[in-house]
Amino acid sequence: MKHNLFSYGTLQLEHVQLKSFGRKLEGEKDVLKGFKLEQVQIIDTEVLAVSKEAFHPIIIQTNDKKDVVSGTLYKISQEELAKADTYEVSDYKRVEATFESGKKGWVYVKA
Repeated sequence: MKHNLFSYGTLQLEHVQLKSFGRKLEGEKDVLKGFKLEQVQIIDTEVLAVSKEAFHPIIIQTNDKKDVVSGTLYKISQEELAKADTYEVSDYKRVEATFESGKKGWVYVKA
């Protein structure tokens, strides 16, 4: 089964994709409305080793259609979705959303 996964942050980085999924992901640019971008400090040593960044973007639902987050919608497998869940620390939760393209998929938002 294939899933759409929206990334607006470090999962768009090739070195993070290679380390997390063992491949470079193919995706399409898309937009998520009703959310705004903030930052979260990452303290998980495994995630820090992969991303090499102490601060990661995190989005918060505002329900204001003027608030938009740009990113990439990737097609991934069920196994890769489980790997993404492992990569995203407890500051995030995975929710389903509908994107500007009309496609549905998963996105990690502030827990």
